[in-house]
Amino acid sequence: MLGFGKKKKVLVDDQKLYVPVNGKVVNLSTVSDPVFAQKMMGEGFAVEPEDKLVVAPVSGEVAVLQPHAVGFKRADGLEVLLHMGIDTVSMNGEPFKLFVKVGDIVSGGDKVAEVDWSEIKKAGFPLTTMVLITNSKDLLDDFSVDYGVSDHGESIGWAKSK
Repeated sequence: MLGFGKKKKVLVDDQKLYVPVNGKVVNLSTVSDPVFAQKMMGEGFAVEPEDKLVVAPVSGEVAVLQPHAVGFKRADGLEVLLHMGIDTVSMNGEPFKLFVKVGDIVSGGDKVAEVDWSEIKKAGFPLTTMVLITNSKDLLDDFSVDYGVSDHGESIGWAKSK
């Protein structure tokens, strides 16, 4: 009832990347927003979502939390941002329901949010969801992603730190 006896998750060194939403995984360079497409925010990949469930794209600690974005810090120091939709910061959190808080430890594929994509579509914003390694220039050594249709929580590649 008060959380006694509950085992706290420990941060594990997991280099895999996981699909955050059901949909088509695409190369970041194809995203409509040039900030993401030109990798100004880091290396990564994007997904065109098909359902409301959003899961952690990596195993790590929740370090940043905004209604439209969740930031994770992996055990190896890589910082990964899950950004749900493009320009959705202006929606003031309306279509997003978060299930994590800063300091939570998650495994890749753990539920982190639900999104009402129809609201985002109605507002005229792209649904494209990005997974970005924001400290790529400093820490990313190697990166690989399998593109194509995938299910949330499916391992689709890896990111190795220096």
